[in-house]
Amino acid sequence: MAHSVQTLLPSWRTVLRVSLQTAAALFLLSVVWVLLYRWVPPPATWLMLDRRAHAPVGRGYIGIQADSRHANYRFCTLDEVSPSIPLAMVAAEDQRFLLHHGFDMDGMWQAAKYNWNRGEGKPVRGGSTISQQVAKNVFLWQGRSYVRKAAEAYFTMLIEALWSKRRIMEMYLSVAEMGDCTFGVEAASQRYFHKPARDVSAPEAALLAGVLPNPLRFRASQPGPQARAKQLRVLRHMRALGGTAYVATLLK
Repeated sequence: MAHSVQTLLPSWRTVLRVSLQTAAALFLLSVVWVLLYRWVPPPATWLMLDRRAHAPVGRGYIGIQADSRHANYRFCTLDEVSPSIPLAMVAAEDQRFLLHHGFDMDGMWQAAKYNWNRGEGKPVRGGSTISQQVAKNVFLWQGRSYVRKAAEAYFTMLIEALWSKRRIMEMYLSVAEMGDCTFGVEAASQRYFHKPARDVSAPEAALLAGVLPNPLRFRASQPGPQARAKQLRVLRHMRALGGTAYVATLLK
């Protein structure tokens, strides 16, 4: 009897073989997925689908589209946007974007020290790079968990290995949430400034970058004191980096 039960149970070799086959299949699928987006724009992201289905709920949110839940999104290449826009994003979000390989350990350490010592009521500072944000925005679901953070690190390494910095920036500028149902700099430029992204000025680019951390609480078309202060800081960083010449390699 014991022998017959034992024969019904899979051996550890079978379990190991199936596990390795599953892991290999998932790895190959993820590589093909990332390679596909190296040339093809994503039709949508998980956040776009979620925003289309449900209006965000929270205190202090502005510009919420109560009726039409259509996502405004159009993929743009760097040739279709003002050079000030990628510069502003680098200045605001990831000043070592052209230097690191997906992870800015110094930035993560500085953010951790700030969050440990921050006063009550002050916002938490993130240490994510633009590459990490692209991995999260394009390939992953919303939420916070150790599994999701591990997946974010994995996809960050993949896109850094398989994409150019130019492609990473194009993806970031195209899919980042910049307001309710507003994704990417083209949709944001049309909504807030009533003109295409190629005509955005340096102060306007700094304003777009300044509201990115909280796109549902701040609007570039109605900037309050906090948004204006962030805009001025971003402009200072843009000048300190050397202007659009700093990101000229992205535009080649």
